[in-house]
Amino acid sequence: MAAELLKVSAEAPENSTLRYACDFIQRGQVVGVPTDTFYGLAADPFNLAAVEQIYRIKGRPEARALPILVNSLEQARVFSRDLPDAFLTLAGKFWPGPLTLLVDASRRLPLKVTANTGRVALRWANSRIACSLIDILEGPVTGTSANISGFPACSNAAQLMKQLGERLPLVLDSGETGAALASTIVDLHDSHWRILREGVVSEADIRRALGEESEASSA
Repeated sequence: MAAELLKVSAEAPENSTLRYACDFIQRGQVVGVPTDTFYGLAADPFNLAAVEQIYRIKGRPEARALPILVNSLEQARVFSRDLPDAFLTLAGKFWPGPLTLLVDASRRLPLKVTANTGRVALRWANSRIACSLIDILEGPVTGTSANISGFPACSNAAQLMKQLGERLPLVLDSGETGAALASTIVDLHDSHWRILREGVVSEADIRRALGEESEASSA
């Protein structure tokens, strides 16, 4: 059976629709939702059955951790530990927005969510829908892209339904996200950083935010 498709406003999401989606998430199900980049799969990261379901839905290798969406710096602190200075600098500059920061996870997060690495990828998306879901649930949601692993990410609900419509109970449709690139993923460890995936935020943007010269200007 194909997923139920519900229209929702990206700018002023209807509370009744959001609560309906949250009911699914609270029951341990996975919901397709729009973000500020691509559509993602929202589930309760503390529900291990839901986490397992995401891996099955995507065909995602369980050696890859699941990104977590938060909606405040305070929430990010709760689910991480020993945050490096660069985290606060980059989060202060680019959050909410298309930057994912990989840091050491706190013991509050199930090890399965981190793919047994003890590391967690956190992002505060510039999305009223995602942030409102987190508010209603009073906790974070998973934020992995809503696509089959190895297939293109989805910038609209039609693309999502084509790939995963038979594997999800519900998809929230806010139209086209307009995204051409995914979020940038930066791995932070002590005083070191490296880009794991360059997306919307460029390496030059990261270097400027951290007060470093770009490789081009220092060459």
